Amino acid sequence: MEENVIGRIERDLHSMADEGYRAFQAKLIPTIAADRIIGVRTPQLRRYARELSRDDAASERFLAELPHRYYEEYNLHGELLARRTKDIGRLIAELDRLLPYVDNWATCDMISPRLFARHPAQAGEAIVRWLRSDHTYTVRFAVVALLGFFLDDRFRAEHLDWVCSLRSDEYYVRMAVAWYVSVALVKQWDAAIGVLRRGSLDPWVHNKAIQKAVESFRISDDRKALLRSLRR
Repeated sequence: MEENVIGRIERDLHSMADEGYRAFQAKLIPTIAADRIIGVRTPQLRRYARELSRDDAASERFLAELPHRYYEEYNLHGELLARRTKDIGRLIAELDRLLPYVDNWATCDMISPRLFARHPAQAGEAIVRWLRSDHTYTVRFAVVALLGFFLDDRFRAEHLDWVCSLRSDEYYVRMAVAWYVSVALVKQWDAAIGVLRRGSLDPWVHNKAIQKAVESFRISDDRKALLRSLRR
């Protein structure tokens, strides 16, 4: 029975495969082997997650299954967690199970648990812990969660400090920090420009954040000129 549930889900995912998209994803996500990518487009996968989430037994059986074989299974896992988990304690515990297996930026960035917005204190405590991880994609997930859920009304200056204090040689962590700062320059200009003026970031991340910010249509020309003057 249990094997049939996992096998059925895998067959369903393969039935949605798009070979051209699979080849495109394989180039876009170089950290995983191409034969682990089925080629399911994200809108299809999300529709499937919505349907599967209505089947309690199958969903819970799938969520109990780690590790997975395919990239799309990890994406599905993250989608199901976000859709089905109503308790913040359980959500954090389940993310603690899942994140060590995440091995690429795309799965990491797709996991977006809206429950974080309703429980910012508990989510914040977990994010601090994840930022201290030695696993690249756990750290990236924490940065992206701060970007997605804590740059508007829930923003606190210490969040910026948490991100800017990160020191990593990992490309996908460094890019996440630059991305976060570039969005902070849109949403929390006064706090974020101070980071650049103080030189709190290493030069590569500093310049990448400026590059991404000046490409944004949400930043005025005057502010873009100031940002360019702060390149290192």
